[in-house]
Amino acid sequence: ATAETIARDFGIKDVIGDWRELVARPNLDVIWIGTPPYMHAEVTIAALKAGKHVFCQARMAMNLSQAREMLAESKTHPGQVTMLCPAPHGLKGGRVVERLLREKAIGQPLHFHLQAFNDSWADPAHPAHWRQKAELSGQNILTVGIYAEVVGRWLGFPLELAAVHHVYYPQRQGYEVRIPDWIAVAGRWPGDLFGTMEWSGVARASGHERLDIFGSEGRLLYDFNDEKIFIARAGEKSVHELPVRSDEQGEWTVEKDFIAAVERGGKPEPGFETGVKYMEFLDKIWSAPLPVGSAQR
Repeated sequence: ATAETIARDFGIKDVIGDWRELVARPNLDVIWIGTPPYMHAEVTIAALKAGKHVFCQARMAMNLSQAREMLAESKTHPGQVTMLCPAPHGLKGGRVVERLLREKAIGQPLHFHLQAFNDSWADPAHPAHWRQKAELSGQNILTVGIYAEVVGRWLGFPLELAAVHHVYYPQRQGYEVRIPDWIAVAGRWPGDLFGTMEWSGVARASGHERLDIFGSEGRLLYDFNDEKIFIARAGEKSVHELPVRSDEQGEWTVEKDFIAAVERGGKPEPGFETGVKYMEFLDKIWSAPLPVGSAQR
């Protein structure tokens, strides 16, 4: 039904009910995957074997094992372009953050805290969202993969992690939810950097999404809600906004970048290597957590 609606709105002639038939068509160059994660690996691998370029919606796969299978298959087809849809979070000011860190604007980063709170799953009467269903979403939790990707781009990926997580409302209209609606992570990153990260989908009257980086010579704060940067340098007692110049603002050029790579070659980011890294982040959380347990509220 959704395919028929899109076809009608955009004047697309063919609607196909089976993705295998689509992948097998010889007159297609690109397979664009917009399904939930449970289909990503199977469709990606089949499309690559069929000689297609592949753009896959995030998150990369159900789990790390599938992500690695996707990466391995892509390496056997070096002439075919593969790309994952990036997170829009931090897009506007990301270049500025990377420059400030590179220039040591706050000295040597010592520790950071990320907080991503919302109330999307705060009502226990609501049915389970597909993102709360492990058979559809796999090991993906809230925006954990998204911020693992963003922080990975700015600060690198963790060398070791410890995690606690909890399902506050495991029963939703007869469905048992196993994907956490609260999670906290502490870990060590490259360069003697330590960090804590906390996510909640049950935080009433909240919507805070921010990254605070504390360095030897200052503090850098990125507000993802408003896409604003705040900084305090040595000697300053509070942060002040640092405007993002128009020439440094990031723009959404994802589709353009992918098509350009298909036509002219290249490796657009995030590639499958990056996807595997944020899936490793999730795998560490699932494989070595300190479980809090579940309780019906």
